[in-house]
Amino acid sequence: MAVVMSTGGLLNVVDGIFVGRFVGADALAAISLAFPIVMVLTALTTLVGGGMASLFTRHLGATNREAAGAVFAGAHGLVLAVSACLAVGAYAFGDMALAWLSTGNRDVAGLARDYLAILLLGAPIQFALGLHGDALRSEGKAGVIALLSVLVNFFNIAANYVAIVVFDLGIAGSAIGTVAAQALGFGLALMVRGRSPSLLPLRLILSTSWLRHWRQILGLGLPLCLSFVGMALVSTIVLRAIGTQSADPATDVAGYGVVTRILGFAFLPQLAFALTVQTITGTNVGAGLPDRALAALKLGMGCAFLWCLGVTLAGVVAGEAIGALFSDDLAVAQATGRIMTIITLLYAANGPILVLAMHFQAMGHPVRTAVLTLAKPWLLTPALIAALSARFGADGIWAAFPCADAVLLALALTIGFRGDLAPAQNSATIGETK
Repeated sequence: MAVVMSTGGLLNVVDGIFVGRFVGADALAAISLAFPIVMVLTALTTLVGGGMASLFTRHLGATNREAAGAVFAGAHGLVLAVSACLAVGAYAFGDMALAWLSTGNRDVAGLARDYLAILLLGAPIQFALGLHGDALRSEGKAGVIALLSVLVNFFNIAANYVAIVVFDLGIAGSAIGTVAAQALGFGLALMVRGRSPSLLPLRLILSTSWLRHWRQILGLGLPLCLSFVGMALVSTIVLRAIGTQSADPATDVAGYGVVTRILGFAFLPQLAFALTVQTITGTNVGAGLPDRALAALKLGMGCAFLWCLGVTLAGVVAGEAIGALFSDDLAVAQATGRIMTIITLLYAANGPILVLAMHFQAMGHPVRTAVLTLAKPWLLTPALIAALSARFGADGIWAAFPCADAVLLALALTIGFRGDLAPAQNSATIGETK
């Protein structure tokens, strides 16, 4: 699964290179400007898919296919409701949000609007694809999902190249290629489910109420969803802080845009490790096998640590070279290297903490999950950015990230040592919370 999600991150990196090299610096800045809103779309995808998967896997682990089907069907109704709310919000506040983020740069705001309009129109497809992908993963079709995901991601890269370079559609071409790839992926997921007798049949989804289990799905999916919204919040605060503290805001915004692409690529394998552990934990807790869940947790945390350690080394050693891939502007490359070096100092702690959080979510502990996923983006990083940037200027913006990592690591160690990492053998029941 980590390899599959890495190809998704690679897609974002390559797409950024296409935009930076073939469209221009303003387009790269527009993508940076759109990043907070793109993260909101990702957050809403995980809200439904992640919450559904937590219930879904435990019902499957308890061999209750009817209950699992009811949860899956209810999640489809929730997708439609979330899509409707998103459309209303975008219509009411979209232009105002872009104007505020762009700090008056109308050209960049216009490019960002073109990009986001297409992504927002395709949002229901993105949500449905995420939902069906989580369901197939939970039903043991990881190999099939891996193959389909790789095919779709490479199709997306090819579609973006054709739209941006061949047809010269600019930044809109990137969004068109993305939505087209998501539609292809959703169609393939439906085809797999329709042809496999071992999976929950589509007729069960269509014949079951789509208005049930919303509250449970939202409750379990909310912590990880708010984590992504928190990333959007942090990105928004950073963009505003750059405008007030940086001596060269345009260059730093471009450099930060490159860093968000790289760290987005780095985050997806971590999320893959975490979701895999979530699936294994939920299934084994539902089946009354907590020792297996604990073993999966240890392995997942170890893999995530090694990956994040590699990201730290890459950021420190090759940050400027990475920036040069996206732009031939030396100042942008240098800004990228400077930002990455500081931000990734304690990055190795991020992956294991995310894995631990999803383990707790699968066990039905939303409070612990919320602390581990929400404290950093909603409290620690914003407060530290405000304090350190006021004291040290632009460099203080980036120093806030490793400082927040250090505090979160201390919280995770406290929760890990004081809380049960696996339920007692006789207490592994569906929906149990402590």
